[in-house]
Amino acid sequence: MKFSTREDIEAPADYVFAHVTDFAGFERRALRYGAQVSRVGQDQGAPTAGTEWEIAFKFRGRNRTLDAKLTEFSAPVGYQVTGVTDGMHIVTDIELVSLSPTRTRLLVGVDLRSKSFTARLVIQSMKLAKAKLNKRFRARVLEFSEDIEEGYRKGQ
Repeated sequence: MKFSTREDIEAPADYVFAHVTDFAGFERRALRYGAQVSRVGQDQGAPTAGTEWEIAFKFRGRNRTLDAKLTEFSAPVGYQVTGVTDGMHIVTDIELVSLSPTRTRLLVGVDLRSKSFTARLVIQSMKLAKAKLNKRFRARVLEFSEDIEEGYRKGQ
């Protein structure tokens, strides 16, 4: 099952890339939502390809864990994060395309694949609500893009 969207941001590609690679900020945001995030085998320096995280969270009344790994990282073009949780394989792609010196297109894609029967059931139930989930996904990416744009306008 795939989710994807794109947003055009009125900011240079380098500025946008700095914000979409703010992994420490993403870790703090996950902590605010009740997840436990820890980086595996690396200090808190800038992430590179191979950086891994262990994330523990509660979903549908059960404690779950997600092992995430930054598999590709090429500045300022984008990156890919793969994750494995409870029989599900998740691949997230972030790509930036510079449209002009002050305009950048952000492409976000998430691909969910099941590796177990229970994961297939979860994905199947998500397919039934795909329109609603897609709308929420796009709204979150739009909100994130608007925050980046607003921060750039204030910082000029």
